[in-house]
Amino acid sequence: MNKEIDQVQQVLWVGIGCKRGTSWQLIDRAIEEIFRENQLFPSAIAGIATIDTKASEVGLVELCRLRNLPLKTFSAQILRSVCVPNPATITDHKVGTPSVAEAAAMLAASQLTSLTVFPFTSIEELRVRFLIPKQIFQLQGQPGAVTLAVAQASNISITIY
Repeated sequence: MNKEIDQVQQVLWVGIGCKRGTSWQLIDRAIEEIFRENQLFPSAIAGIATIDTKASEVGLVELCRLRNLPLKTFSAQILRSVCVPNPATITDHKVGTPSVAEAAAMLAASQLTSLTVFPFTSIEELRVRFLIPKQIFQLQGQPGAVTLAVAQASNISITIY
């Protein structure tokens, strides 16, 4: 493997679910730690994806502004149509879809230009490579929690450390 990397392609989409009021610092720390643990470059992040009801969540908006990343959002109805590896009943009851982080990461990484091909039945139909299943990140003594998942387009390879 070539250790010299001139430029890292921005090919990864980070799906995020978070409690209301979660700080951008906590979200940023979750991304940094999970990327380090999985030997991924944070500079490979193409954008952040979440449910549309989080479009104005201060922590997400501020993180995207500071990292100069786009924030893609999807409705609960669209997220719900994606078959994910780790659905959660509690998330379904709270926001109307069994997945925010995983489904949003997969949809954003699929780079669909049309949303008329729903519902999906598998990751393969979205043509994405699912890199990191949802992980919940919290810090003792800090309010908030982040659920994070990472996906990339299946026809793109990514260099790891």
